[in-house]
Amino acid sequence: MEVELQLFTNRYQRFRPDQGAPVRTTVGKPRFQLPYDVAGFARLLAPTYGMLRMQEGPYRHIYLERLEAAGVDLISEQLAEIADAAGNDRLVLLCFCDLNVPPPDNWCHRRMFAAWWEDQTGNEVSELDRRRETPAATLF
Repeated sequence: MEVELQLFTNRYQRFRPDQGAPVRTTVGKPRFQLPYDVAGFARLLAPTYGMLRMQEGPYRHIYLERLEAAGVDLISEQLAEIADAAGNDRLVLLCFCDLNVPPPDNWCHRRMFAAWWEDQTGNEVSELDRRRETPAATLF
């Protein structure tokens, strides 16, 4: 039986358990205490330590190359495994970035992934950090 996943993004600090199963997409774990347990680590979505100090252009190029190399099928498998272990088909992909800050500092790999995923699959990955929640498309 195929799992039907719903994907969202948010920051660690704004996640609420009623949003779904929290999934780490960061190379490092939060150094602050989380009021919830993380359901899993989407290693294929995490940047490398070396990417963390890059400007947006080079970062985007390398990150998208990494997503392409992994591919939709492998990423889908990893997310489905996390959802299965969590017992929740609604995954919230988390990182540290605050997208409510003004440009040029309001970019993030979680939204790069969301745009890439939508382009590859046609399935929307909505951001929950912006104080609104919209239905997500499903992942097969």
